[in-house]
Amino acid sequence: MTRPRIVIGNWKLNPPTLAEALDLARSVARIEAAPVDVGVAPPVVALAAVAHALGESPVRVYAQDIHWEEKGAFTGGTAVGMLRGLAYGSIVGHSEIRRDQGDDDARVAQKTITALRAGLRVLVCVGESEDEFARGQTAAILGRQVGQLFRALYAADEDGSLSERLVGLAYEPIWAIGTGRPATAEHAASAARTIRRVAADEAAYDGDHLSVLYGGSVSPANAAEFAAAEGVDGALVGGASLRAEEFAAIVRAFR
Repeated sequence: MTRPRIVIGNWKLNPPTLAEALDLARSVARIEAAPVDVGVAPPVVALAAVAHALGESPVRVYAQDIHWEEKGAFTGGTAVGMLRGLAYGSIVGHSEIRRDQGDDDARVAQKTITALRAGLRVLVCVGESEDEFARGQTAAILGRQVGQLFRALYAADEDGSLSERLVGLAYEPIWAIGTGRPATAEHAASAARTIRRVAADEAAYDGDHLSVLYGGSVSPANAAEFAAAEGVDGALVGGASLRAEEFAAIVRAFR
């Protein structure tokens, strides 16, 4: 089957001012994206302003993370209800959130289900550390992360509506993020096969319907390589998404 091509820019803790975020959003809005599904994930304080700046463009707005509870005494959290009308969806499970905020596989699954139940779309990040990669444990780590996610999703998804709102999974090897050392296209394709196999084995999920993006030092120089990789449907872009011309070049590579 033909899966959608998806490119999402994760702005992380950038740009440094709201004015710069709005300038970047306006530039991204001018990108001729079709037929690629394009999104950006600005810092939460800029979500509303960026959504307004994007106007009628097809670029979708994602949160960078959400809280697993819908309300309560959770200082600094972002509840899914706060995103209604502002964001199309959210990234969940990024390695930096796992590292800095202690998200384990169970919490990532809980966040995913909370967001999906609220009607948000979700892109879930998975990937191994450099040490795990060096020891040849990529498949085992993906098996653990993807397995726990889909077992939880299968148990919660009574009528299939939750899984329908899953944007997909982003394979982001931690050792490639922000290092300038991307994975090879062959490694990304192998990871995509593993992700789809585990989803099928653990939850009888049809892997042909599961979009898999690659993230980790994606640039205009290597985007075409990943776009041509078997089973890779798009990219989750970090630093290059902060420069509209570079982001546009990556989008074009996935057309």
